[in-house]
Amino acid sequence: MQRLSILDRYLLRELLIGTLAATAVLLVIFTGGTFADILNKVASGRLPGEIMFEVLGLHVVDTLSALLPMAMFLGMLLALGRMYRDSEMYVLSTSGFGPRGLLRPAALLAVGSAVVIGLISLWLGPLATRTADAEVERANRSVIAAGLEAGRFTELPGKGGILFVDSMSPDGTKLGKLFVASERPGTDNGKPVTQLDVITATHGELYHEGTADNRFIALFDGHRFDDHLGHDNWRLMKFARNDLSLSTPDNNGDEDDPEHSRATSLLVGDKDPAARAELQWRIGAPFAALVLGLLTLPMARQNTRSSTLGRLLIAVLAYLVFANLLILARTFIAQGKAPAALGMWWVLIPVFVFSAWLFARQYAVRRVPREVSA
Repeated sequence: MQRLSILDRYLLRELLIGTLAATAVLLVIFTGGTFADILNKVASGRLPGEIMFEVLGLHVVDTLSALLPMAMFLGMLLALGRMYRDSEMYVLSTSGFGPRGLLRPAALLAVGSAVVIGLISLWLGPLATRTADAEVERANRSVIAAGLEAGRFTELPGKGGILFVDSMSPDGTKLGKLFVASERPGTDNGKPVTQLDVITATHGELYHEGTADNRFIALFDGHRFDDHLGHDNWRLMKFARNDLSLSTPDNNGDEDDPEHSRATSLLVGDKDPAARAELQWRIGAPFAALVLGLLTLPMARQNTRSSTLGRLLIAVLAYLVFANLLILARTFIAQGKAPAALGMWWVLIPVFVFSAWLFARQYAVRRVPREVSA
């Protein structure tokens, strides 16, 4: 195997530094968006607050399969663009540095990135998603994780009122004396009124129905007082058991695709279109990094006087078109409009061929036109 020259190591280091810098910036952006989504779930009671940062870290690991190709593309683009603007590439060209010399370090970085992306896409990302789901399910089976603490008033999900419990068991499933108060709109003789509900119970117990998100508290041996504020219409009831929901009423199923958390080995051979689309997406992720690595080379070339912003804008638009075509291919497979064998290849192969042609055309030897004598 041919050893890397000093120039190869220099170019590889510059490309790697640019990629790491772009990864750090994009990671901050992606983490901010993910953190905002997690905070929203915590505020609505759909996610226990104590495992917020653990779930955040696992989700960040899962997003690396989509983040790293973009980071590599932008990092290489910025690194090579700087070398073109500083005339380093033109000095190297006059010293006999050809296109193959530029292709070697770029290929090394792209192949290395593809291996890492493939590892995350096929194994580590789904594992992180399953781990996060398991942690949420485990924590949701405890009233303590749901935000309830002994001796403290707690707001119920979806502005359902407040709840107070004076004691609870260590695992948070057995509750002592409870007090619940809530307001909701009602009617009295056809007129809109505000109805106040107050519930007391001697003890309670947490239980689940269906998934771990469907949490309920069973209240035993208590009283319920209903009153229409501003009116004399009220009633008092005694009950042996009264159930209270801790689930979020606005949870309308906007969770991630369930196929995304499945192991890759389980997706292989599955005839479901959604499973096939997920498998093809995971397989195509590392090859997308290779295509973007080659596309960067012709997109980064520029003159010393050319606009950096214009070239960068064109490159970003090219990436957006490429990424949306991959998403479109995945959608076609999931909807059964395209065969799974076609996969993402109808996007990856033409873009790869176009990038190779564009690279070869830019670095081809220019013929000097002959002067036509009069």
